[in-house]
Amino acid sequence: MSLLSLSWLGLGPVAPSLWLLLLLVGVSWLLAHVLAWTYTFYDNCRRLQCFPHPPKLNWFWGHQGLVSVREAAHSFLSPLTHSSPHSLIPLLSAVAPKDMLFYGFLKPWMGDGLLLSAGDKWSRHRCMLTPAFHFNILKPYVAIFNKTVNIMHDKWQCLASVGTTRLDMFEHISLMTLDTLQKCVFSFDSNCQEKPSDYIAATLELSSSAEKRNQHFLLHSDFLYYLTPDGRRFRRACRLVHDFTDAVIQERRRTLHTQGTDDFLKDKAKSKTLDFIDVLLLSKDEDGRELSDEDIRAEADTFTFGGSDTTASGLSWILYHLSRHPEYQERCRQEVRELLKDREPIEIEWDDLAKLPFLTMCIKESLRLHPPVPAITRRCTQDMVLPDGRVIPKGRSLPGRKREQQGEVTSGFYSLLSRAQVRAACV
Repeated sequence: MSLLSLSWLGLGPVAPSLWLLLLLVGVSWLLAHVLAWTYTFYDNCRRLQCFPHPPKLNWFWGHQGLVSVREAAHSFLSPLTHSSPHSLIPLLSAVAPKDMLFYGFLKPWMGDGLLLSAGDKWSRHRCMLTPAFHFNILKPYVAIFNKTVNIMHDKWQCLASVGTTRLDMFEHISLMTLDTLQKCVFSFDSNCQEKPSDYIAATLELSSSAEKRNQHFLLHSDFLYYLTPDGRRFRRACRLVHDFTDAVIQERRRTLHTQGTDDFLKDKAKSKTLDFIDVLLLSKDEDGRELSDEDIRAEADTFTFGGSDTTASGLSWILYHLSRHPEYQERCRQEVRELLKDREPIEIEWDDLAKLPFLTMCIKESLRLHPPVPAITRRCTQDMVLPDGRVIPKGRSLPGRKREQQGEVTSGFYSLLSRAQVRAACV
């Protein structure tokens, strides 16, 4: 048998075989992809040099470690800055899909809910979820809001009575929003503000784990991440949250099947609340199709996370800004006291929300300065040419920052523009 000399590989003469040829093909394929990726990375870096960016720690780690979850790190979320409103036009008109780098970390938890889905599925679910946010369904929730907030206030008064002068507001408000959402989404009273709850602990664990993973690119690989203790904890927390949601859905579906839709709605009318799970179970699309249990679980988990974390963040910043401006805090207090004067019990009602103009302005201003979701990311599907000639390469993620400051809006890859310029550009 003739021998094939591979001395140039340091292997010496060997007998040719199918396995050897497959090995050579595999190595060649891998090498070609590594070279192609390296060239693409180099080309993108070269083309992005025209945009301002913070200094790198080193050539290998790049900006790894510069960005943290702290508010001060948000300055790194605006790498592409423009001074003309015309820069907004190609960015706002582009149809760019969600960048699944970070969103992908949430998928094992939230599935294909509104946050992570796209295309026809997103459109179908969006239409089916709209009734859940009708005013007639939301109005009874105000009583739940009052109850959970009163529990939080009682805790604060108790802590203050024993001399506690410093509180982690976000921690307390997060428990309050999660308590509220469990009542509004599942009609479940966990008492999580007063005693530990496995479900609440798992939800908080999932949220912090996803953000922590995002900060360490070596953990972006599912294979590596699930080998770590953090990855195993993430999986355990996912199972716990899914088991809880599945149990509620199955129990509610059995009740609906046993009672029938009419009797089910009559019972709900007596309690004056139709929770999120009820709306999803009763929803049908234009073809008469219902949501599957998996779809309902995905939406329930999505809104539990999205509703609790963002609301807690927004409320914490509102309280922070009011504490920094005591004169405005006092005006808000007097406005509420005047509205509730001679009322018993002293609770806000749905119709009162339109009678607090100054408090509403303060809330909106705080949300403008510190939005609960400070950035969104989209991936370019094609090269995006800006009016000044600079090009955002295909495949790049666009970290859009939503924040206004000192009369100007900072929209990350959008611009530093006045609000009037932004409105004009959008039109």
